[in-house]
Amino acid sequence: MKIFEIVSQELLSSGVSFNSNFLEANVLNILLLLSGLIYVLRKFLGSILIDRQSKVLFAISESEERLKQANIRLNEAEKQLAQTQLIINQIINEAEITAKKVRESILEQGKFDIEKLTKSSKASVKFAENQVRLQIQQQITILALQKVSVELKSQMNSIMQEKIIDQGIMHLEGKINL
Repeated sequence: MKIFEIVSQELLSSGVSFNSNFLEANVLNILLLLSGLIYVLRKFLGSILIDRQSKVLFAISESEERLKQANIRLNEAEKQLAQTQLIINQIINEAEITAKKVRESILEQGKFDIEKLTKSSKASVKFAENQVRLQIQQQITILALQKVSVELKSQMNSIMQEKIIDQGIMHLEGKINL
């Protein structure tokens, strides 16, 4: 430490100046030293730079190869995507066609069921009408018989009863003789 202080004080006190004496300034020595360093370092630095350059070129070629592989995989993926898209479109079209067929089938079945129900209801209505007619006819017959019975009872007397009995006997006698 003391040495640096002494040297720095000496430099400050003496001042820095340009020495024009070529031989005293050791310019020739410095030039020879620089040229020797350049010659020696050129080979050393050149070999380092060549190694570095070969490493960089290798890394670039590897990167280009990876880029080619990535582009190939990308193209394959795009082809698979296109094929998948085609398959999806086919599935969608088939699903739409199937849905349309199912809808038409359901509508057809609905129409058939409606016709069947209509026929069934018409048959039920006809059956009900026939039942009502039959009941009305029976009612009318009963009423007519009751009316005739009432009239016969009111008009029937002993003379008429004898005539009816005599006619019945004659009728029976005629059947027996035959």
